[in-house]
Amino acid sequence: MNRKIFTILAKILLIISALAALFPFVYMLLTSLRKVYSLELVFSLKNINLNNYETIFKNFEFIKYFKNSTVVVVGSCLFNGIIASLAGYGFAKKKFPGRDIIFWGYIATLMIPGQVRLIPVFIIMRKLNILNTYAGLIIPILNAFGVFLIRQFMLGVPDELIEAANMDGCGELKTFYTIVIPLVKPVLISLTIFTFITTWNNFIWPLVIATESSKATLTLALSTLRGNYSTNYGLVMAGATLCFLPPFILYIFLQKQFIEGIALSGVKG
Repeated sequence: MNRKIFTILAKILLIISALAALFPFVYMLLTSLRKVYSLELVFSLKNINLNNYETIFKNFEFIKYFKNSTVVVVGSCLFNGIIASLAGYGFAKKKFPGRDIIFWGYIATLMIPGQVRLIPVFIIMRKLNILNTYAGLIIPILNAFGVFLIRQFMLGVPDELIEAANMDGCGELKTFYTIVIPLVKPVLISLTIFTFITTWNNFIWPLVIATESSKATLTLALSTLRGNYSTNYGLVMAGATLCFLPPFILYIFLQKQFIEGIALSGVKG
């Protein structure tokens, strides 16, 4: 009897938690369908329309900013996935002097706040003459987290498979792409989702490096929806809703692989 009551209470608690988590998104969606100049906790279906979304598509150059964000996100996912998987493979399966020291030194960079690295990275990008370019927006996304995630997963890949491939005459790169990569697909999907969400929602770095509107990302451009003297918060919420949908849809389709990759990365090695 006590166990049954505990189960019922646990379910009620989970339902309340789920409703609390959904509350901001429902409020955002409803507000985006009205013209609102002051934020109030009102859930009303009166006077709802799609005027805010129409304004964004007609007057906001939404397509241009969406294209910029898409190019940056796709480039970041590919760049981070390729570099992190190669580095993770080297740290997990190759023996060389100082391997562990280099790896943990690299991991220690995660303790440095991004704000501290902002100015040095900007100076490097300026010296490379890639300000206001997609490359300048993409390259700094690479960090030690992806290397650590993939390295932990690759520690569970049997060395015998790699040795058998080498004995069959496979070169290093062929072994990597035909043997190792298919085995670490779940963690690559997890890293892709992490990179997608981080890059898509990034505001500070595009604000610093994209000094021209032609390379502004969607998140950065949304900040211009606020007025100097009055703000239509319905318009802001409409922009936020459109910005929220791509990573949400991606996660819906890849959530199984994402959870599998994270779970297995935590027990390898």
